[in-house]
Amino acid sequence: MTASVTVYSTPKCGQCSMTYKALERAKVDYQVVDLSQDAEMMQKLRDMGFKQVPVVMAGEDVWNGFRPDKISALAA
Repeated sequence: MTASVTVYSTPKCGQCSMTYKALERAKVDYQVVDLSQDAEMMQKLRDMGFKQVPVVMAGEDVWNGFRPDKISALAA
């Protein structure tokens, strides 16, 4: 069973779209949080040191940017 996956993103984010498509191809269920609608979470991610989206949280594994290697590992 895969960990719960959340993708924190913003509208018109190319790396976010690529991440969604890769997760779907890998058949990994995920939920999206639109940071343009959630200023509190955006600040929390900034406080954690993230400076770009998407930020993907999959259980204990957290990364930002388009990471096909990480997505493949989730599907394995």
